[in-house]
Amino acid sequence: MKHLRKLALISLVSALIGLAFPYVNFAIDQTYQQLKVIVDVMELIRENYVDEVGSQKLIYGAAAGMVRELDDFSQFMEPDVYTRVKSDTEGEFGGIGIRVDQREGWLTVVTPLPNTPAWRAELYPGDKIIKIEGESTKDLIIDDAIKKLRGTPGTKVTITISREPEDKSAEWITRDVPLVREIIKTENVKSRVIDGKIGYIKAIEFTGHVVEDFTKALEDLKKQGIESLIIDLRYNPGGLLSGSVDISKLFLDNNKMIVYTKGRRAENYQEFRASSRAPYSDLPLVILVNRYSASASEIVSGAMQDNKRAVVIGERTYGKASVQSMIPLSDKSALRLTIAKYYTPSGRSIHRDEKNNTGGITPDIEVKMPVETEKKLLQQAEEFYYPGKPEGKDGKGVEKKKEPQVRDEVLERGVEILKARDVLVNLKVQKQ
Repeated sequence: MKHLRKLALISLVSALIGLAFPYVNFAIDQTYQQLKVIVDVMELIRENYVDEVGSQKLIYGAAAGMVRELDDFSQFMEPDVYTRVKSDTEGEFGGIGIRVDQREGWLTVVTPLPNTPAWRAELYPGDKIIKIEGESTKDLIIDDAIKKLRGTPGTKVTITISREPEDKSAEWITRDVPLVREIIKTENVKSRVIDGKIGYIKAIEFTGHVVEDFTKALEDLKKQGIESLIIDLRYNPGGLLSGSVDISKLFLDNNKMIVYTKGRRAENYQEFRASSRAPYSDLPLVILVNRYSASASEIVSGAMQDNKRAVVIGERTYGKASVQSMIPLSDKSALRLTIAKYYTPSGRSIHRDEKNNTGGITPDIEVKMPVETEKKLLQQAEEFYYPGKPEGKDGKGVEKKKEPQVRDEVLERGVEILKARDVLVNLKVQKQ
């Protein structure tokens, strides 16, 4: 009866609007017929399905199905999921230590966090988590997936991963990975000095205190006498828009455009610009990216590239640059809806369009590395950033075989460019 009353109300409103505005009558009638299909299906399921199903479950299922037709980032959230998303701001938690994203309908590893269960189990970027505790993750919204992966430290969770082989023509490799959850402490920034004069900052993600941590790292590097900087955004899945804008403001001045958003509605157009001055506007800069760099990391690299402020090196980035709005609904559920896309200062859409092969940030200098080399580099990075570990032992103090180091060709190219710049500047000074 409740649904019949709703249909009656829709019919009445349609009729009244149709009388007042005859030219919209056809569109309203068409919408009514489409809504009637949903109600008819729901009633048929309730009356004839082999098991009894509650109306609320069917309504939520219909809402989730509609949103799933849009893109990977729009989501319908039931009340319990929305409540958790609003309150999920802890700095540490029980988990397995991976950053994940939704790609092609599957939960996908962006990068494992150093010295965590996922890292020790040798999960790698690009691995698809196809099951959690035997249940498929196909089209599972990312917040629900994270909820399943997190839990009380010391408890076990088994995931099933599928990995693309080196031979692209071969079948994907699938295996079960049992893991024990631990307290995961997030880290945003790592830094060091290369060859005495070149600063290196790896921004892991744009969340939490990333601007504060990045600024402190840069100040420490300047005290050590660096004359140029490499920002490594490889495997950076993004995060807060404010973080990407504020970090860009460290290097861009004169109110230059950083990024802007544009959607169907005029109010979704918004510009983000630099300030009149920047503390490091003259610091020579190189940015490293790869196919896992996404979102906020693409905003930074795109802003620097379009403003001729940095040389971007690596692979074309992923192309995840859409704006989502969180819209609470009457029953405390919510809709996360894509309302706009990000554009670089020159007007390039960052968001990937597979059909037209556009989107992402194409580097100024393209350098690709084999997958196996990338995996070894991730391991080497962990060893470098944990120098306190006993020599020849892993994170648990267990003896391990010393393996030959592999070259990071992307980083090496960045160092070469900055050194070449110094040589050219010195030659110019000598001639004067």
